[in-house]
Order: sequence, then structure tokens, then C-alpha cells
Amino acid sequence: MKSLLLEQKQSQLSASIQEISSSLLPVGEVTVDIHWSTLNYKDALAITGTGKIIRQFPMIPGIDFSGIVHSTEDPRFHIGQHVLLTGWGVGENHWGGLAEQARVSGDWLTPLPAGLDSRQAMIIGTAGFTAMLCVMALEEGGILPENGDVIVTGASGGVGSTAVALLSQLGYSIVAVSGRQENHEYLLSLGAKKVLPRDEFNRSPRPLEKQLWAGAIDTVGDNVLATILAQTHYSGTVAACGLAGGVNLPTTVMPFILRNIRLQGVDSVTVPSTKRPAVWQRLQKLLPASFYQQATTEITLDQTIEYANKLIANQVTGRTLVRVR
Repeated sequence: MKSLLLEQKQSQLSASIQEISSSLLPVGEVTVDIHWSTLNYKDALAITGTGKIIRQFPMIPGIDFSGIVHSTEDPRFHIGQHVLLTGWGVGENHWGGLAEQARVSGDWLTPLPAGLDSRQAMIIGTAGFTAMLCVMALEEGGILPENGDVIVTGASGGVGSTAVALLSQLGYSIVAVSGRQENHEYLLSLGAKKVLPRDEFNRSPRPLEKQLWAGAIDTVGDNVLATILAQTHYSGTVAACGLAGGVNLPTTVMPFILRNIRLQGVDSVTVPSTKRPAVWQRLQKLLPASFYQQATTEITLDQTIEYANKLIANQVTGRTLVRVR
């Protein structure tokens, strides 16, 4: 099978496209013929060695995939069934989706939702799944469209782009934050009413600032998240799901105890399998047909190393879809 293989030789990371035997696949109940995968920020960190994502070598990266069941020992699945996978440490500590086959636990697989094809499922992918969880966190925090503007940081990326599209479909007024001027029209086309430069937020915030946002979805962290917290309305909710700008949070307790703000962490990796189908059904229902054209760059498996470097250099907009077969 064709795969992107990460190896460590004399403490140096090596990433290459190789043909390897499918007999080397790790233990699992279900073997899947992969048709589509994606290139996420975490994948790019792993492939370029920019972040210490991979600790076991050799490793096939790729934190999500969609395809068809090739063989199964799990009675919940049958040969020929269309399935998808996001999370569960696949592509980090278990061989992942940037290969023509994967063997995984049946507990990690989700049947492809009605109304979606395998390609659309990976245009959504981990990023879209995470974005939907963030939107649901705002809903659970009581943030309604009539409450005011919702701000989305890192809006040019996969999670941010999908969050803008989802919030727009739900009737929210969205302010997008992007570090790239050339993406402003793209974000407006997805449904943002305004796009602000990241430099306005990437600074040392005051403990409290003018209340501007009813809610927020943050993919960046560090000073950007701290600034957003200082600007959130009383009883607002901020859903935090990323750390593209850093892992620190240089804030105080004041937004939380004086403005009753909720900071909701969002993890998409280990969401219980019982909850996942409902999240995917909402994604299928909400995302317009135009989203699948607007937010996607399609590449081949052979191009993934090149695009991983582009992603780290902030030269990629929206979702990067990988055609594996």
C-alpha cells in the first residue's frame, strides 16, 4: 500500500512516500480501504517535525480518513460499508489516514452519515467536527443569535472556516479574525459580516476591556484568547479548541468572576462514539453545498509533505483534502 511514512533516523525526522506491506498495519478489528484523508495543523506539525506530535516510529500520520470497510471482525460493520474516522490518537500513536489502508478499532469508526459522500465527509473532517462541537458549546452556554456578535479567531483555517459557515447558517452575526488580508473576501463569502486583523488581538491584554462579543470560538490561544476573554460580554461563552498561537493564557480571573464568563475547552479526539453520529448529522444538515467548493484545496498523497510545510508557514486557506486513491 502507498503511504506517507515518518521515520526517525539518528534523532532526525524523515518523511517520505513509500510502498509498504499492509501486513505491517497495527492490530485492530476493522481494515479500511482509504479513499480520502485531510491535512490538519496537527498533521503538519508531525510531518515537518515542528511539534513533538509523534513519539513512536515508524508512524503513518493523518488524524482522519474516510473509506470503505475491506475486512472486519467487528459485527457492527460489514465489508463494503462506508465509514469515517476522526481522532482517537490515530495518526499520533496509531497508524493513520495518509495511506491506502488503515486497521483500527471498531469503536473508533463512525458509519458515513446519510446525505454525505466520503469526499464531503473529509472536506468537513476533524476540523469541521471540532467546529461543530464549538458551536454546540456556545449553544449550551446560552449564546443565541440575538445576543450579539460572535467572534471567530484563526478564521482562515479549517476549524475557523467551518465555524464561520456553521454560525452563518444558524443566523449568528460573525466577526472573523485573520492574519492574512488576502482571505478577507473568502471569509465574507462564508458568512462573516466583518474581518479584523489578528494584530488587533495578538497583544498583552488589559484584565478587562470594552464588552464586544456575545461569544467566541478561539483556535489560537495565548494573547489572542486572553484579549477575547477581556472583551466578552457578561455571561458570554468562549469555546477554545486550538493553540496555533501558543499554549499560554496570560489573563486574570477578572473576566470570570466579574463578568460571569464561561471558558469552555473543546476536545474532538475522544468524544464518545455514542455522541458522534448526532454531531455529524448536524454538520450534514447545516453546511450548504457551496461550502464544499469554497473551503477546499484538493491535493494528492504525493503532495502532502509540500503542503505540510505550506500549512506551517500559514500559506494554506481553509481545508486541505487529500485524495489517497
